[in-house]
Amino acid sequence: MTPARSAGNGTRTLPLWHVDAFASRAFTGNPACVVVADEPLEPADMLAIAAENNVSETAFVTRRGGDYAIRWFTPEVEVDLCGHATLASAHVVFEHLEPAREQATFHSASGPLHATRDRGTGRIALDFPAYESQPGETTPELVAALRGAQPVETWTGRRLMAVFESEAAVRALKPDFGLVAKLPGFGLIVTAPGDTSDFASRYFVPQAGVNEDPVTGAAHCQLAPWWAARLGRGALHARQVSRRGGELWVEHLPPRVRLWGHAVEYLAGTLRWTRA
Repeated sequence: MTPARSAGNGTRTLPLWHVDAFASRAFTGNPACVVVADEPLEPADMLAIAAENNVSETAFVTRRGGDYAIRWFTPEVEVDLCGHATLASAHVVFEHLEPAREQATFHSASGPLHATRDRGTGRIALDFPAYESQPGETTPELVAALRGAQPVETWTGRRLMAVFESEAAVRALKPDFGLVAKLPGFGLIVTAPGDTSDFASRYFVPQAGVNEDPVTGAAHCQLAPWWAARLGRGALHARQVSRRGGELWVEHLPPRVRLWGHAVEYLAGTLRWTRA
């Protein structure tokens, strides 16, 4: 692991990777940056780096014994769980930091998260907490935030979730993000049966400074249990139908979910900054 260094005049350097997660090729999936350091950075520095990277999330990874600690920042806030940036971090561990490893554990605000790579398929599996949903009310505020689109069901939980009849209806949504930001919960999931997958979804989270997240592992911690119960199957194929698009394989294993996906490395480099 490459430590943070002083390059003179108070300048620090750290290795950085840009990885497209839940993607089988570059320029799809959800881009994440992964920054590796020997010692935790100050929160203000992590937020500044994440804002400069300007992707949905930047993961900050440090050693913890034989494992790793991880924190995630959007360009505006720290979040307590992020699937795609954890997938990207696992890719960095397996491909660069410890190529002989097949499994890594990341200690986070949401507890220990386990990542396992499958050399046969090239996918990485993530072991994450499952989030349950409860029936909710389709409020006028929700319909207004969706510019008049009427879901067939609404569910509440860690995130508000609106269910539609078709993938086409989900793709056609053009939310009012200012109104979405005022809804309860941390972001809005919209979902429907998929055309080429078991289910499709999109995720809007202007509360975190990300109007639409391209592919969201954490949202599938809620989607996987709901669709597993609805379809009567634990293992499912999912697509997030944002503009970039992404693909996941999910399994509900109460009280956990397992998320599989590919990661494609786009860039490796060194970041430098000078503290005031």
